[in-house]
Amino acid sequence: MTARLVLATSNQAKVLELCRILAADPALAGVQLVAGAQLGLPDVEETGDTFAENALLKAHAAVAACGLACIADDSGLEVKALGGEPGVRSARYAGAHGDDQANMALVLQRLGGLPDRTARFVCVAALVAPDGREWTAHGTLAGTLAEAPRGSNGFGYDPIFQPSGERYTTAEMTAEAKDAISHRGKAFRAIAAAVRQLVDQSSPPMSTA
Repeated sequence: MTARLVLATSNQAKVLELCRILAADPALAGVQLVAGAQLGLPDVEETGDTFAENALLKAHAAVAACGLACIADDSGLEVKALGGEPGVRSARYAGAHGDDQANMALVLQRLGGLPDRTARFVCVAALVAPDGREWTAHGTLAGTLAEAPRGSNGFGYDPIFQPSGERYTTAEMTAEAKDAISHRGKAFRAIAAAVRQLVDQSSPPMSTA
């Protein structure tokens, strides 16, 4: 019997990244990761004021729709000189949801010639079981913003984000190097303990097939 865990996101780039991060944990070898799109999960409007609220909102909605344990995240970019923007609006900063190029362009435009280009990536991962139990884990990655996009790996703001102490943007790094330090890698490695807890239990919080 294989435990199934649903990744509650319609972002295929994020699905690949989450599968890569979670699959690297040998303790989760018995877990089958299922993309929400495979189950036809509906998109959920991100109405929360914090990353944690939005992550839990998406995870709970996914559980209600499919009846399986679901994991979701909300993540984004916080720029110091912009008062923490785009924050929870990172994916829709320029208007349309998921327009990475427009979002990056708007951030760079609003930064203009400001000397402080300090920023950080933030991620909150949320795991919700069918019985309503929930867990969250946080991860951050500090850095600065480049003057122009560099690199073609990753997604979102990766081409303009240069982690502290690194020569490259996260879009210029290999997947393995990025996962080792990224906000999402930190959050999902932290919540993996809760996933293992569900897997190890004989009660039905994680449906099996």
